[in-house]
Amino acid sequence: MTGRRPVGVLGGSGVVGRAAAAALRGLGVGPLRLGGRRPEAVAAAAAALPGGPAEAVVVDLADAGSLAAFCAGCSTVLNCAGPSYQVKGRVALAALAAGADYVDVAGDDPAYEQLRGAGLATLGRSAVLSAGLLPGLSGLLPRWLAGQRPGEGGRLTVWAGGLERCSRTVAADLVLSLGGGPAEPPFGEPLAAWRDGRRAGRALRAEDAAQLPYFPGEVALQPYLSTEAERLAVALGLAGLDWYNVFPGRRVRAVLASLAGGRAPLDDAAGRLVRAAELDLTGRRPYYRMVFALDSPAGAVTAVLGTGDSYRVTAAVGALAVAATLAGEVPAGLHYAAEVLDPGAAVRRIAATPGVTLDVSYGPAELTDVVGAL
Repeated sequence: MTGRRPVGVLGGSGVVGRAAAAALRGLGVGPLRLGGRRPEAVAAAAAALPGGPAEAVVVDLADAGSLAAFCAGCSTVLNCAGPSYQVKGRVALAALAAGADYVDVAGDDPAYEQLRGAGLATLGRSAVLSAGLLPGLSGLLPRWLAGQRPGEGGRLTVWAGGLERCSRTVAADLVLSLGGGPAEPPFGEPLAAWRDGRRAGRALRAEDAAQLPYFPGEVALQPYLSTEAERLAVALGLAGLDWYNVFPGRRVRAVLASLAGGRAPLDDAAGRLVRAAELDLTGRRPYYRMVFALDSPAGAVTAVLGTGDSYRVTAAVGALAVAATLAGEVPAGLHYAAEVLDPGAAVRRIAATPGVTLDVSYGPAELTDVVGAL
């Protein structure tokens, strides 16, 4: 797949941006334009890209003129920069003003609300938000799973987490999800669950020393019902949905416990999480897993997605969303990735990504084993 206009990758010198550029090359998408704040870093990322160097552009997200210059001439802009609570719809609006489509590996309700009145359908442009691992694949994979056991009224339980390095962007969004930092959590509610067509507050409890199949050792569980999970529950007609974020690292768990419900300065809290994750990983192999256990009227099915690098999976989902946009598979308008991409095609592609495993088992025994651990 080629195009005369470049695809811009913002945050192209970061861990997700570099992986996304490589994934785009692997899908035949190009030419590519990588953007980043530090000249040396973005130039090195562009020069090291498999398949030949890409265009390197220095760009500052906080500078409207710099952002406009980066987006000018692009067919699509893929945003891999964050944190999402700061970016919101800023990059999307610059891309749309330049006549480009937009894909964001993050971006959730605040960005969606900011873009709702932008008239994308009238402009003939599309914007795809939440096109990463979580949110993104976290909504696509259970949609595919429900297709294996169709029927409304099922119950879905999800465990997602692992032991890996934490970027400051991810750390900042995680702090906000706990209710810490300078604002209310924008993406969901801690301890809430989905019950019979509505959100039920404080339906679940956190645990500090749980044992789970598929997660080695002792882990902490933090229930969290995101807005993506709520949309998923409505779309699938679920009677119940319990979502647990899983934290195996003791130091990370200690930092999270100290932050829950507080109002610590966000930069300081994010920095503490980054350092704790690095210490927890010392001498250990990184991993990330998502376990989806669906008990539906048609039967039970469990899917376990595993990877040693969740950032690479986030990049792969973003690249798939760009490819679908360029192929005309995404209609004009504003979308969440999980609601506009083809779940089967996305799951098959991600399952074929190097370093990713996907195991699916059918029958009530597997579901009982997982639920019994709690």
